[in-house]
Amino acid sequence: MVATLNRTQQEITIRREALSTGLAAVVGNTPLLPLHRLAADVWPQVQVYAKAEWFNPGGSVKDRPALCILRTALEEGKLIPGKRLLDSTSGNMGIAYATLAASMGVPVTLALPENASPERIKILRALGAELVLTDPLEGSDGAMDVAKEMAEANPDLYFYANQYDNPANWMAHYQTTGPEIWGQTGGEITHMVAGMGTTGTITGTTRYLKEKNPDIRSIAFYPDASFHGLEGLKHLPTAHVPGIYDPHLPDEVREVATEDAYAMVRRLGREEGLFVGISSGAAAVASLRLAQEIAQRGESGVVVTVFPDAGYKYLTSDIWEEPA
Repeated sequence: MVATLNRTQQEITIRREALSTGLAAVVGNTPLLPLHRLAADVWPQVQVYAKAEWFNPGGSVKDRPALCILRTALEEGKLIPGKRLLDSTSGNMGIAYATLAASMGVPVTLALPENASPERIKILRALGAELVLTDPLEGSDGAMDVAKEMAEANPDLYFYANQYDNPANWMAHYQTTGPEIWGQTGGEITHMVAGMGTTGTITGTTRYLKEKNPDIRSIAFYPDASFHGLEGLKHLPTAHVPGIYDPHLPDEVREVATEDAYAMVRRLGREEGLFVGISSGAAAVASLRLAQEIAQRGESGVVVTVFPDAGYKYLTSDIWEEPA
């Protein structure tokens, strides 16, 4: 019994130490890149920048909330040795969990749609995550329902992270993304643009930035249809609305079409040298349209958005080919 207790305490100590060293120590502080060429017709009157979140160790913006969720669960004693972290994901959050949890010795079980990109599935398996593939027609909402059922059926086995309702999700962006953007722009940011999936990015970043300057405009966006090709984003009018979402925070909510995002992904690669993922293309569409509107009004501005990931997890997609 004493030996078992000692091993358990040793494992807890190792996990806590991992929160301040190794991979966890290099999450965040990602570069802020100017979109000089795509915004050339409005620059420098309106400047457009994007946070390059693929510089995180897990390759996406999701490292931020994953780390905050893991840290909070460990500090609160909810993720003790013998329990597995369980959550639903469309891919990036799962990779973030698996990357950081592996470095802490935390086992991970993930529910994700069966039609997630092959790259995502291979990466998750390479990182040792246990996968439960769900009905592709049910999308991320279906994966969420499966994860909830698993958690309810085996409460002693799983710590259900529940990224859609977990306040540590948005808090990660309040504590890191927002302060980084404020500092990197020297407090000059006028407009914040972010896509909505779990809504953690727009929620946490907006809360921080508006505390620094209430005049900063927050613009959220989501796909323009319930059936779309923008992985990681949700058409909120027809989807489960995340519990962490505060509809009063964004000053405006816009829609982006899948086709426009795909075309922008190709332009970002060929005109800016940025090999990015689909949601990054959507973010650029929303940001550049906004920049045009600001310029047309004769105003100046600094528009900042978030590019969630690079394009490597979408290589088997057809987005790289020009439509016939």
